[in-house]
Amino acid sequence: MDRPSELVPLRYVAIGGRGPEDVVADSRGRVLTGVEDGRILRVDGLAEPAAARVEVLAETGGRPLGLELLADDALLVCDAELGLLRVDLREGIVRILADSVAGERLRFCSNVVALADGSFCFTVSSQVYPLDRWIGDIVAHTGTGRLLRLAPGSETPEVLLEGLQFANGLALSADESFLVVAETGACRLTRYWLTGPEAGRSEPFAEDLPGMPDNIWRGTPDGPIWVSLAGPRVPPLDLLHRAAPAVRGAAARIAVRAPYRPTGMAGVLAVDDLGGIVHHLVRRRSGYRMVTSVCEAAGHLILGSVWERGIAVCEPPLPK
Repeated sequence: MDRPSELVPLRYVAIGGRGPEDVVADSRGRVLTGVEDGRILRVDGLAEPAAARVEVLAETGGRPLGLELLADDALLVCDAELGLLRVDLREGIVRILADSVAGERLRFCSNVVALADGSFCFTVSSQVYPLDRWIGDIVAHTGTGRLLRLAPGSETPEVLLEGLQFANGLALSADESFLVVAETGACRLTRYWLTGPEAGRSEPFAEDLPGMPDNIWRGTPDGPIWVSLAGPRVPPLDLLHRAAPAVRGAAARIAVRAPYRPTGMAGVLAVDDLGGIVHHLVRRRSGYRMVTSVCEAAGHLILGSVWERGIAVCEPPLPK
């Protein structure tokens, strides 16, 4: 892997809420995000932080994570407490699309994409640990993450893929022939084929990433897939993942009780449809920590974080 380039921050924009876990951009360069208290926010005027405007679009009543804009002025929301939601951005009306699968309540929906056929694919990070104990799943390495699909008009998702290590971000290939799934706990991206002779099969897409991938985002089919890195690789954790399940479970019980503080590393990747890394941007001593999402808006890179109380605006990478 090439030496990373510097991730250059330009400004910090406070949004009046903690934990903008995912950020997505609309066609006008405005950024949408969800925060800890359940509000869905839209941020405009990012070029000048003093003039930035934050508008409340809706309240889910839960904890919104991954977002996906739809063409009809609606928003898909993966809510860690409520399931897969659809939000009318004009009226602020929230509707639950799915809250269970195979009789089991959806407890940790993470990210979602809309397909051209009207179906929605989304991830569930863990079937064991809820959001407020996420670190337990990373340490225990449970492999209980899932990729699900909700068909048009259905209220019951089908399971496309199981056994994922903290399934997280999700993006489509340019031709919609496959999905890219971020496995945070395995520091890799996985490809799931939707069409063609390999349909229904999965395979590694990009392995041994330099950090833990979180949300991923693609603005246009001809653009790269942007991958946020929530933290660096931790060699002792890689070693622990090779230990027996009982050992990992004991370590997880300690981890969920210990105070957590993210590192000062902020990083993002951009990959192409072959899994090759196009950009790798890192800031080693960042004041903005635990980058859980990245998108492009108004000619800049926008970072979100489940930890911070605002979003970061950064310089775009130099073209290669």
